[in-house]
Amino acid sequence: MNLENYGFDIRMLKGESGGIPARITACRKNAFEFVSENGSGLARLKAGAYFYGDELIPTTGDFVLLSGCNGGENLIIKTLERKTCFKRVDPSSAGRNYQAVAANFDRVFIMQSMNQNFNTQRLERYLALAWESGASPVIVLTKADLAADIRPYIGKARSVGFGADVLAVSAKTGYGVREFIEYFRPRKTAVFLGSSGVGKSSLVNAVAGRELMAVGDIREKDGRGRHTTTHRQLIMLDSGAMIIDTPGMRELGMWDAAQGLSKSFDDIERYFGKCRFSDCRHQSEPGCAVKEAIERGEISRERWESYLRLKRESSFSEGKGDYLRKKYQRNRKIKLQQRNIKKTGGIIIDE
Repeated sequence: MNLENYGFDIRMLKGESGGIPARITACRKNAFEFVSENGSGLARLKAGAYFYGDELIPTTGDFVLLSGCNGGENLIIKTLERKTCFKRVDPSSAGRNYQAVAANFDRVFIMQSMNQNFNTQRLERYLALAWESGASPVIVLTKADLAADIRPYIGKARSVGFGADVLAVSAKTGYGVREFIEYFRPRKTAVFLGSSGVGKSSLVNAVAGRELMAVGDIREKDGRGRHTTTHRQLIMLDSGAMIIDTPGMRELGMWDAAQGLSKSFDDIERYFGKCRFSDCRHQSEPGCAVKEAIERGEISRERWESYLRLKRESSFSEGKGDYLRKKYQRNRKIKLQQRNIKKTGGIIIDE
C-alpha cells in the first residue's frame, strides 16, 4: 500500500528515523484504525509517549509513527505535526478542554440543509472554527429538492460566509452534484461537518458514485435526522480523493478561534482601526466606527451581537487553554518523577 496516496509526504518526518509512518483512518474507544505501507490494522497508544510524554492524542486524519512489539501488537509512538486541525470544545469536559475532530485535511465542507436545519448563527460558528483550522471552508446547502426557492438560502449563507464558496446541491435529484465533485482531487482530503440529518452520508455516496454509507431518514416536524455515521472515519474513494465523514454535532463550542473569527468576521473587524480613539471598546464611546456602521446598516445588529458572543466564548476557551497547558506540564513532571521513583525501587512499569 502506497501511503503517499493517502497524502503522506516524506518531509512530514522532519528527521524522525524511528517508527513506521501510518495514517489514522478511524478512532475507536481503545484502539485506532490505520493504513501504512505494510497494510491496515489496529493500534493502541504507547503509554510512555502519550500518558507520560507530551504527544498529542491522534484523531482521524493524523499521520503517526508505529512500532510493532509485544508479539506483533502495533503501538503508536508519535503523532506527526498537523497541517490543519478542526477543534471544538469537548462536550464531555464542561468547557474545560477541546476535542480534535479531524486533522490534515485540505477542504472543510460545512453542510446545512435547506429546511428547519438552516441556521446562520450555527453557520457562523462552523465558519470561524473552519478558518481557524487552517483549511478553506466551502458552504454546502443540501437537499435543494426540499426548497421552493433556493435563492434566499444562498443569499443568507453568502451574507455570513465571506471568503467561502457557497454551493447548493441535492443528492436525491443530482442538482449541483457535478460541481460539488469538482472539489475532490487525488491525494487530497476533505472533511464533512454538519448537524445530524443534513445529508452528509448521502453526499459521500453521490461523490463515490456508489453506496458507501448508510443513509437515515429525517423527522418531518423538525427536520432532524438519526446519526447514520457513528464515528469519524477517513474514506478513500475510487478517484483517489479522501473524505473524513463525521457524526452530526449538536454542540459546537468555540475553542481558541481568534484568527478564525477575524477571518470569518472581516466585515466587522475592518472597522476596528477607524474609531476616533485607539482604545475604543465599541460600546458608548463617541466616534466609534462600528456603531456608525451599524447605524448606517452596513453591519446588522444581529451580526454584531453574534460576533461579540463568539468572541467571548473564544477568549474564555483561550484562557482555559493556557491554564490546561500549564496544568498538563505540572502533571507530566509529577508523573515522570513518580515513574523514576518506581524504577529506582526496582519496579519497571510498562511504557
